[in-house]
Amino acid sequence: MNGKHMQIGEVAARTELSLRTIRHYEETGLVVPSARSQGGFRLYTETDVARLMVIRRMKPLGFTLEQMRDLLDATDRLDADADLGADAREALLERVRRYEGVAVEQVEKLRVQLSRAEDFAATLRTYAAHDSHRRTPGPR
Repeated sequence: MNGKHMQIGEVAARTELSLRTIRHYEETGLVVPSARSQGGFRLYTETDVARLMVIRRMKPLGFTLEQMRDLLDATDRLDADADLGADAREALLERVRRYEGVAVEQVEKLRVQLSRAEDFAATLRTYAAHDSHRRTPGPR
């Protein structure tokens, strides 16, 4: 990381999250700005952006704020604590694996939903194309 700080607007643009959503995640403790400017503006780093991207990816899979907090705690501890004992590290990895399993299940459910939605759209296209041919005025 280069230590560059970004204001919330740049972070919002990069993560495609609204300012309100980022502030909400701050209020709930999911992400904390790395610093504040002299004027009190929130300042974020690449690490903060990466954390927000994890949250953004978890949200459509139906994870709760508490589950997000739990997973982020596990990954933070794995990233930060090189002195973790083997048992503690394995317990944290098992938490991450459980979330991975849930994510894989949710992705499969979304694939099924997407397939059904695509089939439905194709049915409507076929009907609309057929119906428009029927309604085309003929020569008078």
